[in-house]
Amino acid sequence: MRTRPLKVALLGCGVVGSEVARIMTTHADDLAARIGAPVELAGVAVRRPDKVREGIDPALITTDATALVKRGDIDVVVEVIGGIEPARTLITTAFEHGASVVSANKALLAQDGAALHAAAERSGRDLYYEAAVAGAIPLIRPLRESLAGDKVNRVLGIVNGTTNFILDKMDSTGAGYQEALDEATALGYAEADPTADVEGFDAAAKAAILAGIAFHTRVRLDDVHREGMTEVTASDFASAKQMGCTIKLLAICERAADGASVTARVHPAMIPLSHPLASVRGAYNAVFVESEAAGRLMFYGPGAGGSPTASAVLGDLVAVCRNRLDGATGPGESAYAALPVSPMGDVVTRYHISLDVADKPGVLAQVATVFAEHGVSIDTVRQQGKDQSSSRSGEAGTEGEASLVVVTHRATDAALGGTVEALRKLDTVRGVASIMRVEGE
Repeated sequence: MRTRPLKVALLGCGVVGSEVARIMTTHADDLAARIGAPVELAGVAVRRPDKVREGIDPALITTDATALVKRGDIDVVVEVIGGIEPARTLITTAFEHGASVVSANKALLAQDGAALHAAAERSGRDLYYEAAVAGAIPLIRPLRESLAGDKVNRVLGIVNGTTNFILDKMDSTGAGYQEALDEATALGYAEADPTADVEGFDAAAKAAILAGIAFHTRVRLDDVHREGMTEVTASDFASAKQMGCTIKLLAICERAADGASVTARVHPAMIPLSHPLASVRGAYNAVFVESEAAGRLMFYGPGAGGSPTASAVLGDLVAVCRNRLDGATGPGESAYAALPVSPMGDVVTRYHISLDVADKPGVLAQVATVFAEHGVSIDTVRQQGKDQSSSRSGEAGTEGEASLVVVTHRATDAALGGTVEALRKLDTVRGVASIMRVEGE
């Protein structure tokens, strides 16, 4: 074993960073045995130097992250500060000064992954980021390495624990969205500002990363269609249960049937209770990968939290340190396919549409005609009276309302959008209460 330690600079010492530092200290002998050389925490860059950090030598703490990554004797920089800047500048500076980088920064990688990979290649250094997607779940390395000889056609999964916890609570208890969010916040699953999670930004960044790796194509955050789950209601869950389904916020990355393009999207969707993703409870994550040779693979586990994310960071750290000792680098960016990313309108799936309509003869025929005119085939229709008390018996000219639920066969998103727009113009349609895609069948 080499006696000179490999030196590691840690950028950020919050929930994840502090756990990375703890594991590096308490498991130092095991890490050294696995790597073939000891690893030494050489510095920790933080914003608040006066905060007490158990188990970390105060002499290692600095507020000058730039000086730390420029030292020249740093072998690996671990970046867990998040955000775009200063993380982007610090990572590129680390490459320029001879360090490899391990990052958990999904937002930065989804936005500037190509530029960061190019900077790593110019410097002959590694860029690893298993922790950027799905916490402790090994997912990026299997896609980059284990399935490198296969053709991946689809990646479908739950990649945000906060939203899964909220939707699971709504499903199992009948709670409304706000009530479930409040519970998630109280338990520490949701941030004080949950926007990034509930509006799908977090999942969209992860989808961009997964699509890029799976399809050997550069996919940026702007290429991912994103819808949040704040409009999902208890009524949507009631409808889902009548169909034998539940609702999940899904990240879906697909190769087109002809193989000529890809799509990436994040949105709520109904999935059958028979699908394995339907049973993913609480704040857990799960991802399905569908490939030609391997078939369907499922990856499941805790998708967030200090210890699970730190586990993924340390796995990358071991791999990068081994490469460093061997004078080699691991897999870099693979974007040779350069497939175009198709717009959401080209996506083909099934739909569940709930309409509030006038409760009178001929309405169903009008609605069916609109679907037919836009080339969207209807699978099932369910109608029930609604707010019948508003119609006074024997009074001419009054009519009640009905709820009309239509489930379609597979159609393009563009065709469905045109259908809904036309439905809203019908005098007999009071409103479009809900539109939900149906996946996993």
